[in-house]
Amino acid sequence: MIDRIVSELGPWNWMVLGFVLLVMEIVAPGVFMLWIGIAALIVGAVSLAIWDAAFWTWQIQVLAFLVLSLISAFVGKKLMAGRHGDVDQPLLNRRGAQMVGKLATLAEPIKNGRGRIKLGDTLWRVSGPDLPAGTQVRVVSAADTDLELTVEAV
Repeated sequence: MIDRIVSELGPWNWMVLGFVLLVMEIVAPGVFMLWIGIAALIVGAVSLAIWDAAFWTWQIQVLAFLVLSLISAFVGKKLMAGRHGDVDQPLLNRRGAQMVGKLATLAEPIKNGRGRIKLGDTLWRVSGPDLPAGTQVRVVSAADTDLELTVEAV
């Protein structure tokens, strides 16, 4: 069945697959189907050139496609890795980390290591030594989830 489909479409089956994958990348971007689509287009271009060769069976074409997919994905990953250099605002989406070093007053006392402070218009959960409400504290760290700050008395 696969042999019949491949022989009917000829080398264009790879071109169609490549363009379908590229369109899928445009519709649902993720930079993954791009590299597989490029591999399919390369196999299609090679198929156009050597379609009548006896060794160029559909099994060899699939094998070439798989190998080229891996190679293009690896090369694509290396190319894309260079694009993510230093950013001008590394803490942009990490609100808790932006609060480190700020001074605040305890809105609720810290009891059993837990309390609340108000920074700006937000009440933050904090952990630290037991302190009464109204104590001036400094934020010393933020949890990885940015949901809780660690404070110390000033």
